[in-house]
Amino acid sequence: MTSIVRFAVIALFLASAAYVEAQGTGQSGAITPQERPAPGPSMAELLSPKGAFAGNEVCKVCHPDVWSKFYKNPHFKSVASGKELAADTGCEGCHGPGGAHVRAHGGKATIVAFSQLTSKQSVEACLRCHSRGLERANIHSSPHTLNDVSCTQCHSVHKSTTPRFLLAKSQPELCYGCHSNLRAEFSLPFKHRVNEGFMKCSDCHNPHGTFAPTWRMADRPSLVSQGLANEEACLKCHVDKRGPFAFEHPPVRVEGCEACHYPHGSTNARLLRRPVVFTMCLECHNGSGTGGRGGTGVPILSQAHNMADPRYQNCTNCHVRIHGSNSDPLFLR
Repeated sequence: MTSIVRFAVIALFLASAAYVEAQGTGQSGAITPQERPAPGPSMAELLSPKGAFAGNEVCKVCHPDVWSKFYKNPHFKSVASGKELAADTGCEGCHGPGGAHVRAHGGKATIVAFSQLTSKQSVEACLRCHSRGLERANIHSSPHTLNDVSCTQCHSVHKSTTPRFLLAKSQPELCYGCHSNLRAEFSLPFKHRVNEGFMKCSDCHNPHGTFAPTWRMADRPSLVSQGLANEEACLKCHVDKRGPFAFEHPPVRVEGCEACHYPHGSTNARLLRRPVVFTMCLECHNGSGTGGRGGTGVPILSQAHNMADPRYQNCTNCHVRIHGSNSDPLFLR
């Protein structure tokens, strides 16, 4: 009985203290407005015209598969940095305000759906962020853009199968989707080892546009990227051919490597355009009396250079520095 009385006294004391505190605040036990935590925006406010952006958290309710993998996406870096404006990062940075989309319970008509955009619209949407850098400086004049190839035909933002560049497929299979004729060229006896994975298409080509001249032969590759000082992409690997040389071979410097070589694959050794070396040389050095373009004054078909003699049918046996020389104007050893 004594314990029950003691418990009742304690309870009465606590109730009285709470009542006095409530009277002091004038809020019947509630905390003052100054102490109340500021409420976050309601869903109605987020979806109103004034607050049309729904926020990334709302998107993941319906798109959990995209959300769960987005942290692996390069675009996640702009969200995680906290330096970008909220409207330019996350889902709504690319797909636009999602308020109307949520109110309509989904649908491509209420959001920027890239599958519904034209090629030009897709490029412009991506260039809002990806407009910097020389590798995309000529994208509007790129053959891809001019032929209505959109960014999303080559890139898969959410379901990429490659570790870099968010490509829809790995190279070269991605490129073969349109350039199927090149698959056969890379299967010829002499070729660059693209199919073997030793190199890839973008090692030589810039798919977003290039500064390379377009006046070259129609069967030569387009979108060829440049090395240092606007050099051909070939010189990134074949550095011994770079020069500058005291004595230049004009076709190499003026017309480029493709004047003599097929860039992808060939049935001829060294990727030559002709099966035998001297027939390649005779396209220019054709016995006109001055050595053709060489200007040497020595007729190529003279007794000294009788092409019927097998000894002279391999020009590079003597003219070993055919790509340029620092010691001999005739590119001799």
